[in-house]
Amino acid sequence: MAETVVASATRKDIHLGRRLVHVANGVAIATAYAWLFTHEQVVHIFGVIACVAYILDRVRIHYPELVQKIPQVNAAFFRAEEQLKESAMIPYAIAVLLTILTFPKVIALIAIYTLAISDPLSALVGITWGRRHLVADKTIEGSLAFLGATFVVAVVALSTMTEAPAGSIAGAALSIGLAGAILEMLPLRIDDNLTIPLLVGFASWIVCWSASIPVTS
Repeated sequence: MAETVVASATRKDIHLGRRLVHVANGVAIATAYAWLFTHEQVVHIFGVIACVAYILDRVRIHYPELVQKIPQVNAAFFRAEEQLKESAMIPYAIAVLLTILTFPKVIALIAIYTLAISDPLSALVGITWGRRHLVADKTIEGSLAFLGATFVVAVVALSTMTEAPAGSIAGAALSIGLAGAILEMLPLRIDDNLTIPLLVGFASWIVCWSASIPVTS
């Protein structure tokens, strides 16, 4: 009989396959929104994707015998604590959809790229090299990685989609990065896949308004 492969990874593990999927999904969604689809089209398309993801996750939870037929996938992409409950892909999908619905396009792109890139990069740096803590389970090294990645994301998005001067963009991007790093450290008991894009979106909107950078859709 073949050995059963179960998911054993937790948030404290690198779990590289899962994090690469996290990056690929977010980057693909944001890039498609930026260059291929209108707001209405991306809402319809991603709305369907979010619903399908929810249905598949319900099937995974309530029919574990089906998951055991693909044990390597189960171990590679799901955490131990997700075996009998909702996976993080559900708040991820909901947050992306809410972000697209709520914010002007450039703000939504900053928020989604931050979720896709800054969040997993912060975890990888924190798990691999993090030594100093400001709050439990969050390292200074990981937070600096989050800040740097979010800064780059904001600079690229604002430079591409607004006509604001370079100095204003750099200042706004640094403020967004700082705000994002601080918000990411908050000890919230809500999945960060849900909180990060929404909090970063609101912070980015406030920063751009304060810096007089036009971000209307």
